[in-house]
Amino acid sequence: MTESRIADAAPENWVDRWAPRVLRPYARLARLDRPIGTWLLLWPCWWSIALAADDIPDIRLMALFAIGAVAMRGAGCTFNDIVDRDFDARVERTKLRPIPSGAVGVKAAWAFLALQCLVGLAVLLSLTPLAIVLGVSSLLIVAVYPFMKRVTYWPQFVLGLAFNWGALMGYAAARNELTLAPVLLYLGGIAWTLGYDTIYAHQDKDDDALIGVKSTALKFGAATHRWMWGFYGLMTIALIAVGVAGALGPIYYIGIALAAAHLARQILRLDIDDPSLCLTLFRSNRDFGLIVFAAIAVDRIFS
Repeated sequence: MTESRIADAAPENWVDRWAPRVLRPYARLARLDRPIGTWLLLWPCWWSIALAADDIPDIRLMALFAIGAVAMRGAGCTFNDIVDRDFDARVERTKLRPIPSGAVGVKAAWAFLALQCLVGLAVLLSLTPLAIVLGVSSLLIVAVYPFMKRVTYWPQFVLGLAFNWGALMGYAAARNELTLAPVLLYLGGIAWTLGYDTIYAHQDKDDDALIGVKSTALKFGAATHRWMWGFYGLMTIALIAVGVAGALGPIYYIGIALAAAHLARQILRLDIDDPSLCLTLFRSNRDFGLIVFAAIAVDRIFS
């Protein structure tokens, strides 16, 4: 079995340092050594939970969604790796993932997927009826996503549909209803995902072109910066609209100005031919999510 560190995992990640050797391949399969994806899945959930609050966000709901984000991000990655195992073996960045490297067999991966889904189901059943319906309805999007790179240059759009579903579910879990504000948050989040995952996809564009996998990075090419201004601009406009629809105050808009500056800095720094920088900028979206959450939560608490 391969014990080499996965290419885009941090050198000092906790899985490689502390996880028992027998569990490391499964932790890597669930991307526990690369938590950025969990943050990107979790932030829209926490944004909408804060948006639904009258003051302090519901800590119980935040904890439940955190557990659900870890489980379902892991399940999604496991399913993706099962489906993409042949492609992954031919891409430099992904060839050491547990399935193509032989560290985890396909049958064991399916069993691990089922276990993670059970954890996610337990979280889902503790939520409101509307949140449960929304959670079940998201499964089709999650299931089709790994196949999109085979048929369209826009798999990042489908990822945005899936990864921002929590913007609807968090609000529904808090209030058992949906209003315009969380819908706007969801739509903005899709544009945000199109931006950050295009940056991420530029790491693999050469290998993707060789093996026939499609992405927005390949579609946009040298025009990526112009598209990024569009996507991140739409996210900023959506966040302003969320403030209006959600009756948020001045503190929120100050925070959104800082968040917009963060996005602009990503674009200005972006070099699409520097994979290391692309990964750094992609990861920096964790901080963007934190800024937006703080803007909503602090405004709700003090306004």
